[in-house]
Amino acid sequence: MDRIGERALIVEGGAMRGVFSCGVLDTFLAHNFSPFDSFWGVSAGASNLAAYLAKMPGRNRKIYTDYSCRREFLTPGRFLRGGDLMDLDWMWTITLAELGIDKATLAADPRPFFLGVTRQDSGTAEYHAPDVDTLAETMKASSALPLLYRNGVRLNGHTYVDGGVADALPVAEAIRRGARQIMVLRSRPAHYQKSPSSLPALQRWLLRDTPQLVEPMLSRAQRYNDTLALIRQPPEGVTIVEICPPESFQLKRLTRDAEPLERGYELGMKAGEEAMARWKPFSGDVQSPGQPAHQSVPAPTV
Repeated sequence: MDRIGERALIVEGGAMRGVFSCGVLDTFLAHNFSPFDSFWGVSAGASNLAAYLAKMPGRNRKIYTDYSCRREFLTPGRFLRGGDLMDLDWMWTITLAELGIDKATLAADPRPFFLGVTRQDSGTAEYHAPDVDTLAETMKASSALPLLYRNGVRLNGHTYVDGGVADALPVAEAIRRGARQIMVLRSRPAHYQKSPSSLPALQRWLLRDTPQLVEPMLSRAQRYNDTLALIRQPPEGVTIVEICPPESFQLKRLTRDAEPLERGYELGMKAGEEAMARWKPFSGDVQSPGQPAHQSVPAPTV
């Protein structure tokens, strides 16, 4: 799948901030809106896309506003004793058992679904397109943030961690493979710029058992900001619609309060309506005359 179709949907991660793109995608489902040739998800964005492609509206909303808020998922005491702060094993086991995932619907969709992961022994980005039987473990790998989930996830003989370490927004890769009309669902407001680590020496020490992740972790702010520049000034012939939450969107990565998570979901639903309207000029094969190459779509406030 080195070459893909022209229209791509890319969904950023961001842990609990992903509730925004969850709302956007549920609105798309409500309108049967899926004009894309390929799908690219990283971390929470990959999980949101899986529910979208399985046509299961509301599935991930419940994960954000219920399961993610339970004490079993985030346990600081366990982390201090050398365990994982985020229990991804519990999360994946219970949500697959209680909510399921429609494998038949996923398997029936021929369009490629790429999940961004980072290989632990090299620190490089990879883009996996798993079948329905390996999708769950690949989603877990894409969300396995170093330090918070200590050991990574084994796939095909290698260990992988969160895709956001090496490539949080795989826009350049989608363009490299042929995408020319791209929608990017962000989990940060449009003016956000990632700051470098304020404690690089501590981060190096904490990552001492996985030395190949040190450089990509310390340089990810620069790569992230470079991708934002690419989104705002894409190459000639490439059109990018950027869907962002409003500046008032202040959810933290590890927010555990259902009320602000519900508000974030509602913001996403409203942004989904506008996103569909903004995509209409690009629904044909040719870009509309005078249409800008980049559009940033902040969500309305509620």
